[in-house]
Amino acid sequence: MEDEDAANLESFLQWATELGISDSNPSTTLSEEESRRSSCLGHSLVIAHFPDAGGRGLAAARDIRKGELILIVPKGVLMTSESFMMKDSKLSGSIKRHSTLSSTQILSVALLNEVNKGKSSWWYLYLKQLPRSYDILAGFNQFEIQALQMDDAIWVAERAAVKAKLEWEKATKLMVELNFKPALLTLPAWLWASATISTRTMHIPWDDAGCLCPVGDFFNYAAPGDESCDFKTLGNCPEQIELLDGRAERLVDAGYDGYRDAYCFYARRSYKEKEQVLLSYGMYTNLELLEHYGFLLNENPNDKAFIPLEGDMYSLCPWPQELLYINQHGKPSFALLSTLRLWATPPNRRRSVGHIAYSGEQVSAENEITVMAWIVKKCCDILENLNTTPQEDKLLLRTIDKIQHFLPVETEKLPPTCISELRTFSESNGVTDLENFPKICMSRKARKAIFRWRLAINWRYDYKRRLMNCISYCNQIIDDIRCEHGSTM
Repeated sequence: MEDEDAANLESFLQWATELGISDSNPSTTLSEEESRRSSCLGHSLVIAHFPDAGGRGLAAARDIRKGELILIVPKGVLMTSESFMMKDSKLSGSIKRHSTLSSTQILSVALLNEVNKGKSSWWYLYLKQLPRSYDILAGFNQFEIQALQMDDAIWVAERAAVKAKLEWEKATKLMVELNFKPALLTLPAWLWASATISTRTMHIPWDDAGCLCPVGDFFNYAAPGDESCDFKTLGNCPEQIELLDGRAERLVDAGYDGYRDAYCFYARRSYKEKEQVLLSYGMYTNLELLEHYGFLLNENPNDKAFIPLEGDMYSLCPWPQELLYINQHGKPSFALLSTLRLWATPPNRRRSVGHIAYSGEQVSAENEITVMAWIVKKCCDILENLNTTPQEDKLLLRTIDKIQHFLPVETEKLPPTCISELRTFSESNGVTDLENFPKICMSRKARKAIFRWRLAINWRYDYKRRLMNCISYCNQIIDDIRCEHGSTM
């Protein structure tokens, strides 16, 4: 199987080279030997495997400088709705009769249409490189969705699943017209196509659905640094909004270049030879990464935990609700603290101290203790109402690691909550005896189910850990204030 995969990859890279994909900067003078190479890679990038950082990806073939052009993919190779229809008049005519379909639905149908053609597809060698399955939330079953535990996360997952099913139902008539094979008319096939688009497309200015970019989609993800706006500064200097927009633009290290008529990729930082070269897709929380891309980051500078506020609190907040969060280290955001400081102020004094709260300053020592105590109680209430504790989630993660390595599971040493979740998962996969639990890993389908279950547990564990960090942070602030003010508090 590995030999076959290697042969397929080599054929694909030769195809890509013939179509003009290259990791050589056009301004760089190449030796005659380099110009004759059969692979589009090798000058700046090479394919490598990173087991703990995204699997297959691209490594630096040499030392690379920040900002250097490292890959060019001509427009003619990009897979877009437009390029699909240019090569298939039947597809083009059929799509015109289904004008209510979204651009993403059209691209999904077009992708499946190429799969339906098999070896006769112009993109056949590229299609063979695509993953056979994905782990985005739309593909989670009900057990895996419930394993997220948090209501907001469950709602996001259920919404994604319902949306995918509705889009499939609306596109089925078109796919029947195109004489798709029965297997490609199913919901699982649609989920595969829509997940391919969700996880692999890149922005283009002429189509909201984006494009599939051969070779360019080998890059793994790197989260942009924590460049969130300083709202204290922004409040005093509105013209800095333009700087914020410019900063957001600079987070993008790849894009379509109309002058070159190609998709161009630039090094987001300097890399040493053999180091993995990464691509930033933009700022995402871990839940967003799981929803759209099917993975999590262990250390995500853009991850956030949201806690529900009371109705009257939202009315005091001049910022969007997505700015009311707890950051990855457990510190409440500027907007959350400002809102709560004003809420903790008696209504008849809010007008006089509003400018203080919105500037990010403490209103008073007593007010700050009230705010911190409220956050602590809210975080504790959330944790107490969940089915498992962070410690139990950690035990479950260790247990799953054993299962994945075919090691025996000592269920008698696990707390009842863990055993209950193990039993529910095993029964949903046809195993009623927990002693035979590791046998679940024998089938590919079950291995994928275990992986998705682990993703759900990992997400909720990180969420709970953030709440615990927030509790420690707020309690420390309370202790520091009381220590500073002594017996007067």
